[in-house]
Amino acid sequence: MLGRIGFFWGAIGVVGLLLTSVVRLSNIALEFLHYPAQTWHYVVLSVWVVFMAYSEGYKGFQQAFSPRVAARLLWLQNNPKPWLVLLAPLFAMGFVYASTKRTLISFTILIMVAVFIFIALNLPQPWRPILDAGVVIGLLWGWSAARRLSFRFWLSWQKTGLAHRRQSAEMPTSGWSMILRGRRGPWCIRSLPGRLDIASR
Repeated sequence: MLGRIGFFWGAIGVVGLLLTSVVRLSNIALEFLHYPAQTWHYVVLSVWVVFMAYSEGYKGFQQAFSPRVAARLLWLQNNPKPWLVLLAPLFAMGFVYASTKRTLISFTILIMVAVFIFIALNLPQPWRPILDAGVVIGLLWGWSAARRLSFRFWLSWQKTGLAHRRQSAEMPTSGWSMILRGRRGPWCIRSLPGRLDIASR
């Protein structure tokens, strides 16, 4: 029961955070419609949105962030610890109880996002709405991928029966590889004593 609470709290926390960001930034992006933009502004907007959809949405979220979130939440479900359940969203995103490499990457990305926001806040019109429009597309893609993959992985574990089996911190790859490798996602799990890191090959 505690494991399921951790899984769903973590999934709702991550998905909710992404959705909140989408809603807040969408209001800024829509300001572009009230600006007397020229043709080249629309060209820049189109190129930027496509670039962010691929780089942030597909490569960043769908191929890296979202599968890792889903896999870490499944690990938490089968290895519930009260403090990790409480911090499930942070655990899912790799801020706590992760390898040194994963923790450093997570905090580095957080700092980069903070710098990005600072720069965006000081951009003149219409560049700030253009910038935010691309970010919104990427975040919306990430929200959709995180929501879909988390519950798809969870249902897969329910069907295989592995969701009811407690896993050690080392996590044998036999059960995980069936779900994480898939047709397109060559995912593997690296485990360290007492810690977990999930990365693409």
